[in-house]
Amino acid sequence: MTDGDTNLPPIERKLGLQIWGIENMKMVPVPEKAYGTFFEGDCYIVLHIKRTSRGSAVDLHYWIGKDSSQDEQGAAALYVTQLDNALRGNPVQHREVQGHESETFQSYFRNGIIYKKGGVASGFKHVETNMYNIKRLLHVKGKKHVSATEVALSWDSFNKGDVFLLDLGKVLIQWNGPNCSIAEKSRGLALARSIRDSERGGRAQIGIIDNEKDSPDLMQIMKMVLGERRGELRDAIPDAKADELQKANVRLYHVYEKDNDLVVQEIATRPLTQDLLQHEDCYILDQGGFKIYVWRGKASSVEEKKAAFTRAVGFIQAKGYPSSTNIEVLNDGAESAMFKQLFQRWTEKYETQGLGKAYTTGKIAKVEQVKFDTTQLHARPELAAEQRMVDDASGEIEVWRIEDLHMQPVNPKTYGQFYGGDCYLVLYTYLRSGRPHYVLYMWQGRHASVDEITACALNAIELDKKHGDEAVQVRVTMGKEPAHFLAIFKGKLIIYEGGTSRAQKNVPEPAIRLFQVRGTDELNTKATEVPARASSLNSNDVFLLTTSQVCYLWCGKGCSGDEREMAKMVADIVSKRDKHTILEGQEPAEFWEALGGKAPYASEKRFQEQVTHYQPRLFECSNQTGRFIMTEVVGFCQEDLDEDDVMLLDTWEEIFLWVGKASNTYERNEAIASAKEYLKTHPAGRDLATPIILVKQGYEPLNFTGWFNAWDPYKWSDGKSYEEMKNSLGDVSAISEIKVDLNNITLNKTTLSMTNLAGSSTASASEYKSHFNHSDSNSYSNSSSYNSNSSPSMVPNGEGIYSREVLMNKTVDELPEGVDPTKKEYYLSDADFHDIFGKSKDEFYQMPKWKQQNEKKQCGLF
Repeated sequence: MTDGDTNLPPIERKLGLQIWGIENMKMVPVPEKAYGTFFEGDCYIVLHIKRTSRGSAVDLHYWIGKDSSQDEQGAAALYVTQLDNALRGNPVQHREVQGHESETFQSYFRNGIIYKKGGVASGFKHVETNMYNIKRLLHVKGKKHVSATEVALSWDSFNKGDVFLLDLGKVLIQWNGPNCSIAEKSRGLALARSIRDSERGGRAQIGIIDNEKDSPDLMQIMKMVLGERRGELRDAIPDAKADELQKANVRLYHVYEKDNDLVVQEIATRPLTQDLLQHEDCYILDQGGFKIYVWRGKASSVEEKKAAFTRAVGFIQAKGYPSSTNIEVLNDGAESAMFKQLFQRWTEKYETQGLGKAYTTGKIAKVEQVKFDTTQLHARPELAAEQRMVDDASGEIEVWRIEDLHMQPVNPKTYGQFYGGDCYLVLYTYLRSGRPHYVLYMWQGRHASVDEITACALNAIELDKKHGDEAVQVRVTMGKEPAHFLAIFKGKLIIYEGGTSRAQKNVPEPAIRLFQVRGTDELNTKATEVPARASSLNSNDVFLLTTSQVCYLWCGKGCSGDEREMAKMVADIVSKRDKHTILEGQEPAEFWEALGGKAPYASEKRFQEQVTHYQPRLFECSNQTGRFIMTEVVGFCQEDLDEDDVMLLDTWEEIFLWVGKASNTYERNEAIASAKEYLKTHPAGRDLATPIILVKQGYEPLNFTGWFNAWDPYKWSDGKSYEEMKNSLGDVSAISEIKVDLNNITLNKTTLSMTNLAGSSTASASEYKSHFNHSDSNSYSNSSSYNSNSSPSMVPNGEGIYSREVLMNKTVDELPEGVDPTKKEYYLSDADFHDIFGKSKDEFYQMPKWKQQNEKKQCGLF
């Protein structure tokens, strides 16, 4: 795909990642095996295309190395503009600066980003060394987004809080600072394994130092390379991250030209609304200096569109922001999820709510209603997530009221009746795979005291403990009851505005009450008390008016037969008096008299409400530093839920807090406060009554797991912990011999010697022909005798790689001599392995055993 511009190479519009480096002002493709490695002296262009429910999403990035030249940076920016035109203005464009990459960019490289010294523009040459002639130290940082920077080979580079990787070609030593978290160690190990498997073809050793005293042999190697350590290690320097208060400070600027001068005029602050963006203009949205967005209207001029990046850079300079500030350029109609969520309300054309299907006739969108079948929930967890349903609501219910700060059981005959002056705990128990699961709802009345709300939360913790700390806890604010809460009361949910359900009531109940009933079946019906006056009525609904003599069922012109039937069921609960059904426009005088006289009320037909299907977003939460900081995980999956984390999943209508088993007490205790803070500081001015749901690791309900693609319920039992991954590498001290050809390093069980360490590690290096287009064609030197059952790095006989024809669908007798019939896949080349299984060996061996066996059966390698 070209745009008639000879400078652009052919662009293939395929799903996934494509990367080019800028070399001599030309775009040169980077080989796939080098993806994730960036030279500090270069600039790169990264194209990512992924499939979405609405087609595809295209992101186009240009990456600036810290030592790259102005000419290279200018060429990269120009190519991005040309690519944008060639891709017909669909991509979201990003400017990325080394060390300050956006979360979207970092999400492409799950094992981490490696920064290498060198590059054309910096005056350094890229060199192709023998793959084992390496001696470098990598400083690994990050929990969710990992980057590894080459630093000086010196103890001065180390600190107590980060992971460091000493790469000696055939040996990779991972040194973990004493203050490292489990997640940081795990990410460091994933990066080490990635280097071993992708750069060294699986022929390198990995040793890990968690405690220096327990790893004398590995420490001896480190001292021989780095010298003796003098003095104390320094403390880690925390990353300078923007907190949520800073990110909430959004400002919108109109950018235009007047008399050859560029004018930037502030037009709005938080909360922003979509109608501020006019199709004829361009705008800059400043998110507290954390990120700059440029929005280009469909009808804006070509010159304005071309100048987007230039204007954003000029804006950053004028504001005195760091030159590394992220820039994102968006086209009208192709906005990113992050951009949309900075606005109070963002609607797409013809978008509808829930399972309604929109189609157009003339100018009015009509909605075809689709019946919701609860029996599909287990088969389709994504439906459970979209419909906010844990199950089919057929489980058991227990209800307690908070009275004198303690739990008081509620009479089962009154289940479903909630009073605004009270707080309640509702325990819902259901069976899944033959064992009980629990959802604990904390319902907070609008007029309940602060003491009662606090007591409700404390009693919920105690109740949860009685059920093995397995309950999913849901904070429910009066009037914001989630769908599943409505469903479990089978159409009998009634919300009284005030008062209490206690036996001793201080205030007598009002003689006249008005209830608005909404819902078409037992799963979605709720009756809510509203002020007893005519202005509360609405032509689209059914209302119940209770007096001391009679109960009126008032049916608005827009209500359905199903709604009337559900209202009749509720009427029998709220009043024991005679029921009179009256139609709108045929009310008796007594009806208006009870409401204090006639008055205007809402009578317009209620159309299907336009609601954006917001993309769910996952964040890592941290407020230990006293500042509330969230790190987004873009393109998230189950693997991103680490045991020592508290994660926040925002599905817009609900906020989930996922609590890992090994998360620290402080963050667990502060989880709910973090969620409230998130809502409070959200740039879109979110509803503070949004339900907050606390989910524990291993007890995730369907309406949570449905947001994740291919959720594995056995992950927590079959998945490998950091210690298990570490043990799978083998006991380094028990290895009979490790040889590193580069510097004749030999590690024996009892002796360790190292000679000729002063020699240059690049003495036998040869320059790249094209430094982006190299291949690791060096022959392997199989001198390591290491073998592991769970994550093999080499074939047991120490030599052969066999073709797939020799290994697939063969009996034991038909296999080559020395091939282990239970491990046929070991003997495939990396390329064949990836072609057959669709993943690397490292990714394959991280899967649960049963999954490995299944895939081997399907591929004829079992």
